[in-house]
Amino acid sequence: MNLNHLFRVRLVFPTIALALLISATTSLRAAELTWQTDFTQASQEAAQQHKYILLDFTGSDWCPWCIKMDKEVFDQSQFSDFALKNLVLVRVDFPRKTAQSPEVKSQNGELAKKYAIEGFPTYILLDSTGKEVRRQVGYLQGGATGFIDWLGLSGQTKG
Repeated sequence: MNLNHLFRVRLVFPTIALALLISATTSLRAAELTWQTDFTQASQEAAQQHKYILLDFTGSDWCPWCIKMDKEVFDQSQFSDFALKNLVLVRVDFPRKTAQSPEVKSQNGELAKKYAIEGFPTYILLDSTGKEVRRQVGYLQGGATGFIDWLGLSGQTKG
């Protein structure tokens, strides 16, 4: 084996390993997010921690725009980092294939009525007292950066 070739392999392998490690770390950070399904519990947590509540009205297993937003925004480390500091996340899901408890189904139906949901996805930002701050109906372009900008919480950490 050529020594020059062996030297290049030795240089390339650590670079590839580092890239894989960074990629795995980024994926793990995005996975740290916890989407709650109990609105009452989330509201209490937001009040105690002085955070905003983000309601995600979604059809997680059938709505193509909801799935696209998950991939482009909520699965990104940039959003995860922001959300962990500023938001209590609540997924208000209306799946077609995934089973839900009767309590969650009932709660989600009541929330959809309360907030007059007319389409999916719908995102509603509430302050820590439960007051609606803003709403987005439908897909929002711009990835994680665009969504964070839409939230309008730049420089704010209290709900």
